Amino acid sequence: MDREVDNILIGGHELKISDRREIFLSGIKKITSFDNEEFLMESNMGIILLKGSGLEILKLDTHDGNVKIKGKINSFTYLDGENKQDKESFFSKLFK
Repeated sequence: MDREVDNILIGGHELKISDRREIFLSGIKKITSFDNEEFLMESNMGIILLKGSGLEILKLDTHDGNVKIKGKINSFTYLDGENKQDKESFFSKLFK
């Protein structure tokens, strides 16, 4: 269920991938960086890294937070700060 707090929509994040050639995302706050091989986006549910080839924006609705991208989609990952710290501490322990 979506909630609105101080005019900021919380929740309402959706992901649809069609044949690894098109991806639709809702709940996108901003696109931090992008090129034809990688998109880094901030969503209501965290940071998203999309990798592929020939990637390009088909539709961008900044008001509603909807993005549609086409190209060959190779991976889609949510980047959580906790996971990065766990990996770093694992490797730092390994090499001590």
